[in-house]
Amino acid sequence: MNTAPPEFPPGAPGTAAGRRIGLLGSYGGFNMGDESILACVLGCLRARRPQARLVVFSRNAEHTRTHHRDADEVVDWEGVSRNQVRDALSGLDLLVLGGGGILYDGEARRYLRLMRTAQERDVRTFAYAVGAGPLREPDDRQAVRTVLADMDDVVVRDEESRLVLEEVGVERELSVTADPALLLAPEPFTERMMSDEGVPADARLVGMSVRQPGRAAENLDEGDYHALLADVADFLVRRLDAHVVFLPMERHDVRHAHAVLSHMTAPDQGRILLGTYSPGQLLGFMRHLDLAVGMRLHFVIFAALSGLPVLPLPYSGKVFDFARRIGAPALVGVAREQAGLLLAEVDRLWDEYPQRRAVLRSRVRELRALAEETCVRCGNLLDGIDGIDGSSGAEAEQPRPVASEVRPLSA
Repeated sequence: MNTAPPEFPPGAPGTAAGRRIGLLGSYGGFNMGDESILACVLGCLRARRPQARLVVFSRNAEHTRTHHRDADEVVDWEGVSRNQVRDALSGLDLLVLGGGGILYDGEARRYLRLMRTAQERDVRTFAYAVGAGPLREPDDRQAVRTVLADMDDVVVRDEESRLVLEEVGVERELSVTADPALLLAPEPFTERMMSDEGVPADARLVGMSVRQPGRAAENLDEGDYHALLADVADFLVRRLDAHVVFLPMERHDVRHAHAVLSHMTAPDQGRILLGTYSPGQLLGFMRHLDLAVGMRLHFVIFAALSGLPVLPLPYSGKVFDFARRIGAPALVGVAREQAGLLLAEVDRLWDEYPQRRAVLRSRVRELRALAEETCVRCGNLLDGIDGIDGSSGAEAEQPRPVASEVRPLSA
């Protein structure tokens, strides 16, 4: 993996044409949702600043270089010298945090330590539709309060995140928009790709998404929800004469998809997508489905973008919040004792979807407009850095928050 320090073109920072914009998030191929967010944020910045140099701080630089051609430079920030990362931060005009759910216990302090380093070097900072929570650990809560207070603008992707940050003690304006991945464009998922995956082209298809328990889903009981989803899959096989296709949004999802298949009475009617695909291709695959049932937030987002009847299975507030915003039915939690209620909800969703379709499309249009608003706000901040008043075209002085005391975060 290439960890050489990035080269900064002489005299580039400080001029509108040579702006250097950094992006920091959970990038590097670990999660399909984060990769779709990165693709959309890069697209936003490239559209608004075609001549800027976009620098991605990645957890796996080689993956990001290969899969995101809009990135001009990629910098490893894990397992490398802190001085190397500091040098890369010092050459920026703006550092963008997120989007995605990165402000949670055990992770928030790591990202915000880099944001604080940038602030100490007079780099402007912007939180791009981030997600927050759970935040219970004192070090993470302190980092969130300290760093977000001194950011130029903070935009969160859902109401749940705003409430979490307010509870932590963030006392600044927090704007709620929508997940950046709502602006993702689909790419073709061809008949050849369907054939290679063993997915029948002439059958009714139901997409399913499962996830592993972890810090973001700490209340999940593996055996419980594996059996529950197997019940749902078997019901859909019988009710709709369907094949069930599991879409892993993260590599660990494959194991849990196999576990669900092992509980099914009709495992021969199930498939797991095992190929390597771009976010746009996975979104393109959704166009082949007839219905979607899933846990992962970005699986639900992809289903909504594709106009599918979708039943979210909320394991956390972010999924429940998105379900509410698109008008989809959503149970509270994922537990085996809810099997009867869940099956009845899937049955109702299928029967009533022709009447619900127009509502879903309208809600998705509204959310896409909110996602675009985040991009506009970031562009306005760049205009301020350039000394441009967007309303008149005249140069303007853009105020920025100034910390009364810059306190280092704990190591």
